[in-house]
Amino acid sequence: MAAAADGLGSIAIDTTQLNMSVTDPTAWATAMNNLGMVPVGLAGQQLVTDSICVPGFDPSLSMMTGITPINPMIPGMGLVPPPPPTDVPVVKEIIHCKSCTLFPPNPNLPPPSTRERPPGCKTVFVGGLPENATEEIIQEVFEQCGDITAIRKSKKNFCHIRFAEEFMVDKAIYLSGYRMRLGSSTDKKDSGRLHVDFAQARDDFYEWECKQRMLAREERHRRKMEEDRLRPPSPPAIMHYSEHEAALLAEKLKDDSKFSEAITVLLTWIERGEVNRRSANQFYSMVQSANSHVRRLMNEKAAHEQEMEQAKESFKNALTGILTQFEQIVAVFNASTRQKAWDHFSKAQRKNIDIWRKHSEELRNAHSEQLMGIRREEEMEMSDDDSGDNPSKKLRVDDSALAAQAYALKEENDSLRWQLDAYRNEVELLKQEKGQLFRTEESLTKDQQLQFLQQTMQGMQQQLLSIQEELNNKKSELEQAKEEQTHTQAMLKVLQEQLKSAKELAEINGHDESQANEINVLTVALVNQDREKNSEKRSPGLKSEKEALLIGIISTFLHVHPFGANIEYLWSYMQQLDSRISANEIEMLLMRLPRMFKQEFTGVGATLEKRWKFCAFEGIKTI
Repeated sequence: MAAAADGLGSIAIDTTQLNMSVTDPTAWATAMNNLGMVPVGLAGQQLVTDSICVPGFDPSLSMMTGITPINPMIPGMGLVPPPPPTDVPVVKEIIHCKSCTLFPPNPNLPPPSTRERPPGCKTVFVGGLPENATEEIIQEVFEQCGDITAIRKSKKNFCHIRFAEEFMVDKAIYLSGYRMRLGSSTDKKDSGRLHVDFAQARDDFYEWECKQRMLAREERHRRKMEEDRLRPPSPPAIMHYSEHEAALLAEKLKDDSKFSEAITVLLTWIERGEVNRRSANQFYSMVQSANSHVRRLMNEKAAHEQEMEQAKESFKNALTGILTQFEQIVAVFNASTRQKAWDHFSKAQRKNIDIWRKHSEELRNAHSEQLMGIRREEEMEMSDDDSGDNPSKKLRVDDSALAAQAYALKEENDSLRWQLDAYRNEVELLKQEKGQLFRTEESLTKDQQLQFLQQTMQGMQQQLLSIQEELNNKKSELEQAKEEQTHTQAMLKVLQEQLKSAKELAEINGHDESQANEINVLTVALVNQDREKNSEKRSPGLKSEKEALLIGIISTFLHVHPFGANIEYLWSYMQQLDSRISANEIEMLLMRLPRMFKQEFTGVGATLEKRWKFCAFEGIKTI
C-alpha cells in the first residue's frame, strides 16, 4: 500500500510548480492557449473566479486523497458564471474554449443595450460574429448556457439560437459585449464583438400561449373544485307520488324523528298537484297526522320555556351570590383604607390596594345594574299578568294607551299637513317651470316659423329680382328690335326713292337696262348687308367653351370638304368624338353663325340634298 501511495504521489501534480510570477498574466494565458495547454493558475492573480469554479474545491487535493482534481476550464463544466447580484459591480473575465477565446469588454463602458423581452422568450439574436465562425464554434460557446435546440446562422455574421428553457437566455445575454477570437489568429475575419439580444420567435410565443392556456385551465379547474367543495349539498330528490309511497309517508309522519323529512315530501306533493278525488282521503289523513304534531310542539315549547325560566332563576341566584362576594371584597378594601390599617402599608401597597378597590367597585356596580335589570323585567312581566286580572289597572293602561295614541295621531297629522304644504309648493313650482317650458317651446316654434318665412321671403325676392332682370332684358331686346325695324323701314324708303329717281333719270337720259340692273343689284346688296348687320346684333355670342370647340372642329371639317357636307355626314363624324351630341344640336349651332356657315341645295328632284359650307373666308374677303 505504501508503494502504491508513493507511485500515486509521483503521478500527482505539484501545484507549486504551476504557480509562477508573470508580469503580464493575460499574455501568458493567451500563449498557453495558443500552445494547446490549459492555463491552470498564475501567481498573484486568479485566472478563474471562485464563482466559476466548483464551490469548496481545494486545488491541493490530488489523487492521494482519492479525488481527481477538477479543471473548471473543461467544456461542459459551466464556464459562464451566474449573473452576479445587482448591487455588486459586474466583473467579467476571459473565457477560454477549445476553438476560440472570449475577451470581456471594458468595464468602464456602459452595459450593452437590449430590447424589451418578449413573453416566453427562448431565442436570442447573436450579432458581430467572426466571418469564419461556424455553427460548431457557436454551439461550443453557447451550449455552456444550456441545451440548444436550434441554431439558424446567416451569411451576414449573425445567427439565432433557441434554447430549451427561458432562464438559459439570461445566461446567453451575459456574453453580450465579449470579443470573440478564433484560435490565435489576428485576422479580422477571425474576430468580432458579440451582441446578444432577445429575439421574438413565433415558436416561443406559441409555447408561451400554450403554457398560459394550460395554467388558466388549471386555475379554472382549481376554482371549480373549490366551488364544488364549498357548495352546500343539494337536497335529496323527492320521490314521485304513488299509493305505496303515500303509505310509507303516512308512517313517517307519525314518527317524531322523521317528521321534518316527511312534511317536506308532503308539501312537495301538494304543490305538484298530486291531490285528486281518488287520493283526497289519503292526503287528508296525512294532513291530519301533521296536525297531530301541533300539541307535541306546543308541549316542547312549554318545556323549553320552563327550562329557560329555571336557567334564568339559576343565573339570577348565581349573579346574586357573585354580587354578595363583590360586596364583601369591596368591604375588605374599604376597611383596609381606614387609618388604623392604612398607616401600616407602604406607598406601593397603598397604590395597589387603591387600584384593586376601584376595579372591584366598577365590577360590583356593573353586576348590580345587570341584576336590577333582570328584576325590572320580572316586575314588568308580573305587572302584565296582573293587568289582565285587575280591571282598574287595565282601565288606567287603556287611558294611557289612548292618550299616547292620540298624541301620536296628532303628530302624524301635523307631519302630513307639512308634507301636503311641501307637495303644494312643489306642484306650483312644477307648474311654473312647465309654463316656462311651454312658453320657451312656443317661442322656439315661432322663431323657427319666422326664420322659415324669412328664408322663403328671401328666396321669393331673389326670384323676383331674376324675373325683373329677364323682363328688362326682354324689354331692351324689344326696343332694339323696334329700332332696327324703323331703321330698316327708313332705309327701304330711302332706297325706294333713290330707285325711283334713278329710274326716272334713266328714262330721261335714255340709259340702257344694264345700268338699271346694276342699280337693282346695289339695292339688294345694301338690304342684305343691313339684314346681316341686324342678324349679327340679334345673334347671341358663344355660351360655353364646348361650343367654341365644336365650331373649331366643324370649321376644320368643312374647310377640308370645299363642296360641303350634309348634316348626317357631319353628325356621324362628330359622334366619334362626343357620343352625346345630336344632329339637331349641330344644325342649330350652324344656323346661329351665318357669317361662318351657309346652307346650299344641290341636285334636282329626288337627288335634292342640303349641304353646309364654310364661308368665313369669303366674308373676310368681302369686308
